[in-house]
Amino acid sequence: MHPNQVYHTADAQRNLDFARKRAFGVLTVSGEDGPEISHIPFVLSEAGKTLDLHLVRSNPIARLLTTPLKAKIVISGGDSYISPDWYEVDDQVPTWNYVAVHLTGILELRPQEEMRELLDSQTSFFEEQLRPKEPWRARKMNPDVLDKMMRQIVPCRMAITTVDGTWKLSQNKPDPVRMRAADGVAAYGLGTGLDVLAALMRGVK
Repeated sequence: MHPNQVYHTADAQRNLDFARKRAFGVLTVSGEDGPEISHIPFVLSEAGKTLDLHLVRSNPIARLLTTPLKAKIVISGGDSYISPDWYEVDDQVPTWNYVAVHLTGILELRPQEEMRELLDSQTSFFEEQLRPKEPWRARKMNPDVLDKMMRQIVPCRMAITTVDGTWKLSQNKPDPVRMRAADGVAAYGLGTGLDVLAALMRGVK
């Protein structure tokens, strides 16, 4: 998280809405030899109190979950290098604009019998966004093949205790300067989700 509080004005609901829509992040827990990290899709509950995910059984994080562990999930959005030239004012320096939400909480294994419900929930969330394509459903698979694959993954749930977000969108600059930087991102940005990032920069209140 960026230490400057000007970039932390988004409330918990906005941060949760961003995380729910993105639904993919970097999960990290502390292991004996340092951090263990995994890139995972997840489903955030409607109230924003819990999120469900699954891990391959052989994942080091899954192996650590003999007891619940403190964990953090980092969800990133659009990001880009910002050239000082785009500001069209003197004595500026390069920087990087981005959106990132951190969800901290307690991660635990769930009973294996919950795996199918979690799989169906995750699948439905993503497949519905692909309409008008007919959604894929697990029932399309051979039951024996599906059962074999399901035994290789484990369901997990994180109870969320802390929500924080950095929305670094050049909001420390005057409006005209920020708008020129947003135009630079849209036209020449180096990063990901450039159109989304430019729109967020233009929409800063």
